[in-house]
Amino acid sequence: MMEEETARPVKGFVPAVLDSWDVEDLKHYIAKLQAEIARAEAAIAKKQAHRGAADAFFKKPGG
Repeated sequence: MMEEETARPVKGFVPAVLDSWDVEDLKHYIAKLQAEIARAEAAIAKKQAHRGAADAFFKKPGG
């Protein structure tokens, strides 16, 4: 299996220390975080779609 598939997220997010960052660094950091959020939301949607398809496939007739 690929490492990416087996890697589990680290529980608890440790935010960066932002005190010494300039505005451009902060904007870049925000853009990276937003991209990561979008990636996580896409993964959630994909998993929910798979689950919905499986539920529909295995649904008992009349139930």
